[in-house]
Amino acid sequence: MTDSNAIHAAQDLFVATPDGPRLLGSRCATCRAPYFPASEACHNPDCQHSDIQPAHFGPNGTLWSVTLQNYPPPPPVVAPEPYRPYAVGLVDLEADGIRVIGRLQVEDPESVPVGGPVEMVIASLGHQEDGQEVVSWQFKPC
Repeated sequence: MTDSNAIHAAQDLFVATPDGPRLLGSRCATCRAPYFPASEACHNPDCQHSDIQPAHFGPNGTLWSVTLQNYPPPPPVVAPEPYRPYAVGLVDLEADGIRVIGRLQVEDPESVPVGGPVEMVIASLGHQEDGQEVVSWQFKPC
């Protein structure tokens, strides 16, 4: 569980809703092309009329690929000392038509089942030097 006073690792990219966390993006109302992060224009070369609308994506998907983050990433990620590698997944949000990257919530990064279902959560990345918790979207196997 995260502190309600926690700060987002990146602003305007995700939100908690009564139905669970969602990524904040956009979708062209004309051709239905999804964009995350949000886009101001449709980039589909076959689209005849760019009509971008706000869209929420998630929370369920399928793990398409996984890798290990073997070195500490740059801010805004908070890397505790000593650094421990963690799993990062490429997740198909099938219902939304997009593929996104996110940290995976697993104890053993090498045991993540590719092809399995995952769900989005908002979870801690760690704490800043001032003690404030930093949160972001992540995925956990379900």
